[in-house]
Amino acid sequence: MSTPSPDSETVYSCARFTVHEVPVTLPSGEQVIKPIIRQNGAVVIVPELPDGRIVMIRNYRYSLGKTLLELPAGTMEPNEDPLETAVRELQEETGYVAGSIKAVQPFYAAPGNCNEQMHLFIARDLTQGPPKRELGEQIENEILDWETIAELLQANQIEDAKTLIGVMMYDRFYRQQKSPR
Repeated sequence: MSTPSPDSETVYSCARFTVHEVPVTLPSGEQVIKPIIRQNGAVVIVPELPDGRIVMIRNYRYSLGKTLLELPAGTMEPNEDPLETAVRELQEETGYVAGSIKAVQPFYAAPGNCNEQMHLFIARDLTQGPPKRELGEQIENEILDWETIAELLQANQIEDAKTLIGVMMYDRFYRQQKSPR
C-alpha cells in the first residue's frame, strides 16, 4: 500500500476547498506527487412531499455552462454537523423545511482526487416557505412524480452523480417500502 507523506504543500486555498500536493511513496519505493482536494464535506437531500412527489431543482452550473436537474445539496461549514447542513441547505435552495429528516448513507463523490464525503438524507413532512438562495445561485424548484423521474433516468437526462445516487437509493430502499409487493 502507498503511504502519503505528511509533507504536503498547499497550492491553492479558498472558502470551499484546499488543493494540496501530497508526496506519496509507492510500494516500489518510488515517490510521486498526488494532487488532493480537501473539503469539509457536503449533503444531498431527497425531499419527499406527502403525495410521493420529489422536490428537485434546476441548478445552473457555472463549471459546465449549463443547467442540471439535481436534488438539493450543499457544502458543510467547518465543524458543522451533516444534519444541520441538510436542514439549512434544504431551506436555502428550495424554501422547504422538513418536519422529519433521516440520514441514509454517506459516500465519497470523487475519491480519486478528493476527500469530500457526501451525506444522503431523506426529508419528509415538508412545509413550504421562501428559499434563501446565495448570491449567484440560479436555481428553480421542480416538483416531479416518480414516473417522470424514472423516465428522465431512462433517457439519461439526470447527469449529476449525487442526484443519481440519491434517487436510486430512495427508490430502492424508501419509495418501494411504501408500495405493497
